[in-house]
Amino acid sequence: MEERKTLWGELKKGILDSNPLLVLMVGLCSPLAISTRVENCIFMGLAVIFVITCSNVIISLLRKFIPDQVRIPIYIVVIASFVTIVDLTLKTLPAIYERLGVWIPLIVVNCMILARAEGYASRNEVKYAAVDGLGIGLGYTMVLLVMSVIRELFGTGKIVLFDTTVIDLKVRSAPIILIMFPGAFLTFALLSALLQWYQLRRKRFKGGES
Repeated sequence: MEERKTLWGELKKGILDSNPLLVLMVGLCSPLAISTRVENCIFMGLAVIFVITCSNVIISLLRKFIPDQVRIPIYIVVIASFVTIVDLTLKTLPAIYERLGVWIPLIVVNCMILARAEGYASRNEVKYAAVDGLGIGLGYTMVLLVMSVIRELFGTGKIVLFDTTVIDLKVRSAPIILIMFPGAFLTFALLSALLQWYQLRRKRFKGGES
């Protein structure tokens, strides 16, 4: 029972307390760039979850056999192998691959993934490394999806998934700035402020403050 609690704690940590985007603020470039469409973020989120979870598992399995002098190059090779799998898979979906463009190969050098390999997977058992990777990946994906829903819905007036309009506000004009780079920064700042407010309220509640 205690072990299950610990595993849940590691998973939850990546989603809230150590959210890679809103708390650690690493790997911000791709979310700011691609969060103009929900469809893009679904595939990008799945790609990152796959790469970071699988990389964490392999690095944790090999952690006792990797010499310290070459650990970073080995981590990059492991990450690059899983990124290649994602890249080749997404090439079967040309429309998605074209929109995500360079951001898929650049997962290799995403500091969020490399940081988890160096700071967590290389020091913990496989089960914890896997849960950590899943939690960090889910935290990344959740922020990505919320940003894309806000930007696409209120920036274009609708959300389109796989050539089908799933939500339509039926507005004649929308604040297009939301799907431009200023909109990305504004949306990110709003989400970051909301998370900080939530964490502050939670700390006060635990401390018995009114």
